[in-house]
Amino acid sequence: MSPSFDESPAGDSEQAAARERIGIATYRDGVWQDAEDTLAVERALEIHVAGAEPLITMRTPGHDRELAAGLLHGEGVVRSADDIVYLRHSADEPDVIRVMLKPEARERLDRIERNTLATSACGVCGKPSFRAPRSGRSARAIDHDWRVDPAWLLALPGRMRAAQAVFESTGGLHAAALFEAGGDLVALREDVGRHNALDKLIGRALLDGALPLSRHVLMLSGRASFELMQKATAAGIPVVCAISAPSSFAVDLGRQFSTTLVGFLRDGRFNCYSGAARLRA
Repeated sequence: MSPSFDESPAGDSEQAAARERIGIATYRDGVWQDAEDTLAVERALEIHVAGAEPLITMRTPGHDRELAAGLLHGEGVVRSADDIVYLRHSADEPDVIRVMLKPEARERLDRIERNTLATSACGVCGKPSFRAPRSGRSARAIDHDWRVDPAWLLALPGRMRAAQAVFESTGGLHAAALFEAGGDLVALREDVGRHNALDKLIGRALLDGALPLSRHVLMLSGRASFELMQKATAAGIPVVCAISAPSSFAVDLGRQFSTTLVGFLRDGRFNCYSGAARLRA
């Protein structure tokens, strides 16, 4: 089942909330000038899960419900939309999401306990403990017989960049894009945090009942870290591509779960670090 959400990264109101115009001073060739610049907005989001301490994460406003759902899924608390009783914005607090989970999901809340603010840059930072995923516990089944044409991958960076509406005006956002293999862009999400962008993307698929994403390719605007690979693996994504380098732990995870991990996908070339058999010769 393919995700049913729109491929547009954000509506007009959400794009407006993600950007802010400010006055600045510029210096060029020995001359100062007054000017205006557009910044990507970063603001705290409080996720209040009934029965647990609030989780506070820094993010770019927009698609907040998806972000909360994707974060809870990536942590192993929520496995499907059926685990959620409700997930909604607070009526009087725009930067607060309120979540009620079913009892079996609430029992897994210890996996997401944190003792500090979760920044937009790091999803592991602040956790009281760290646990790497194990086969059969958090990962979804990945089709090992499925193949992707490597020549098709070469066009993905340009297609992703063309859909990054907020990045185009701010230059300050990460993106995560989901493609049907050999086909269309399904969806793209942007955020100041690379983890948040992917959480928003997976959260939308979860809320649509579209997991696992077993016939899709994920494109990342930066590097492929362990945590991004962990989130992709948990969502059943078989091919993960990144503009920049993977980390050694991300490669280890890709090989453990037979995920195809592609790095340095730009300028008509790429490196494949795991799962090369999935790419056609």
